[in-house]
Amino acid sequence: MDATAEPQSARAAAVATELRATIGKLRRRLRSQTSGDDLTPSQLSVLLRLEEDGAATASSLARAEGMRPQSMAAVIGALEAAGLVSGAPDPNDRRQTLLSLTDACRSSFRDGRAARQDWLSRSLAARLTAQELDDLATAVELLKRLIDD
Repeated sequence: MDATAEPQSARAAAVATELRATIGKLRRRLRSQTSGDDLTPSQLSVLLRLEEDGAATASSLARAEGMRPQSMAAVIGALEAAGLVSGAPDPNDRRQTLLSLTDACRSSFRDGRAARQDWLSRSLAARLTAQELDDLATAVELLKRLIDD
C-alpha cells in the first residue's frame, strides 16, 4: 500500500462514521415530523414493499423480507388490525390471499411524506446560505453515486 492510500483510507473511515451518524439523526428528525404510528421496522418494510411492488401474498412477502411465514403472519395480523393492509382473494388462485395497502395507509404515507418534505425544505431555506445549498446539492449527487449500482 502506498503512503497516500493509508491517510485516504483513514479519512474515508472517519467520514463514513460521521455520515452514518448524521444520516441516522436526520432520519429520526424526519420521523419526528409525522405522527408516530409506532410501526416496527418489519411492519414498515412490508408496507413499503407493498407500496412499491403492489399486492402480494403473505408467503411471497415472507420470502422477500427473509422472514419465516409464522413471523410474517404476525406482522400482517398487526397491519390488518391497524387498518393498514387488507386482503382479497387472488383471482389466479382463489386459495391465496393478495394483501395490499388500504386507502387510509396510502393517505397516511402521502401526508407523512408531505410533512417531512415541508419540514426539510423550510429548514434548508432557513438555515443554509445559497452557497451551502449548492454544496449540499453537490453532496447529494455524490451520495447518489455511492448507492447507484
